[in-house]
Amino acid sequence: MRLLMIEDEERLATALSRGLRGEGYAVDVAHDGREGLDLAQTHPYSALILDIMLPGLNGYAVCGRLRAAGSTLPILMLTAKNGEYDEAEALDTGADDYLSKPFSYVVLLARLRALLRRGGAVRPAVLRVGDLWLDPAARRCRRGDVPVRLTAREFAVLECLARRPDEAVAKIDIIDAVWDQAFDGDVNIVEVYVRALRRKLDLPFGRSTIQTVRGAGYRLSARDA
Repeated sequence: MRLLMIEDEERLATALSRGLRGEGYAVDVAHDGREGLDLAQTHPYSALILDIMLPGLNGYAVCGRLRAAGSTLPILMLTAKNGEYDEAEALDTGADDYLSKPFSYVVLLARLRALLRRGGAVRPAVLRVGDLWLDPAARRCRRGDVPVRLTAREFAVLECLARRPDEAVAKIDIIDAVWDQAFDGDVNIVEVYVRALRRKLDLPFGRSTIQTVRGAGYRLSARDA
């Protein structure tokens, strides 16, 4: 999953993004509200971690503008302000959850998983493609009743395909969804993960679920799933 963090405290942003990447998330970071709003409006993020006290635009304004534009992006607000009126304003502006600084990193991860499990208004919490089942928040996958163990990156590539079943998904779209904006490698890295997914999800079950669409990318087929 690709996350956006808008946080102007660079040490905190660096520590949190390093930890989240270690959990398998791709994380983009913005340090002011205007840059963050632009990123949130132009990239397919799974969730937004949003500070309130930001230069440019504060978190309330960022959240309000996203909701006014129709965005259903799950938003977790972080702030040093911990009064009940601040929490009420955050929720009234459109945030889905609220966490006051200082906070426990373990609690932040749990709150984030809960947001991802609920998803936005148009993002199902559990993905099913035929007998293939994915729970993005818990990072669980199974084929029928058989659990399948995937690395964090393998799961993210599979999730990208599962959110668009029976569609041809271009490599660059997979890169955009799974890797963060700092990625400057070869898009053919996607092939490595697709091969790994086929070894785990298709070959043991006699399937050809993940199909190559020549010149277009890859398709997760519900018909052969």
